[in-house]
Amino acid sequence: MNELNSRIHDETSGLDYILVGDYYIPVVELPEDDERPIGKWGRMHRIYMEENKPLLINQLILTGKLHTYLAYLNEQALSRYRCIVRQMAENEGVTEDLKRQSQWEWIRAMNSIASRVEEIIRGEMINA
Repeated sequence: MNELNSRIHDETSGLDYILVGDYYIPVVELPEDDERPIGKWGRMHRIYMEENKPLLINQLILTGKLHTYLAYLNEQALSRYRCIVRQMAENEGVTEDLKRQSQWEWIRAMNSIASRVEEIIRGEMINA
């Protein structure tokens, strides 16, 4: 009878497997310490991936790259969000002068901009 190897490496997925009883189980190690926060955008994208891209999220989990992936996406989305908010506020005349003259008007305008920008980010980066 053939003796099974105690450890194998799958070249296509890049994963290592260890023999436990009659089954090969993926060797899952904790990822490198990545102290960056996942944040709002990363959590939203993770939910999207769980519902729509289960194979991708499983591969990222098994390779230990999920946290890094989500943290990087969060940083990119946050940067894009701030840039678009600044540009839209500039184009619509929502300035510090408006804030000094009428705080409620400034709040209304900024909330409107923030809501629209969030929808843009969701469409471009989160649900894509």
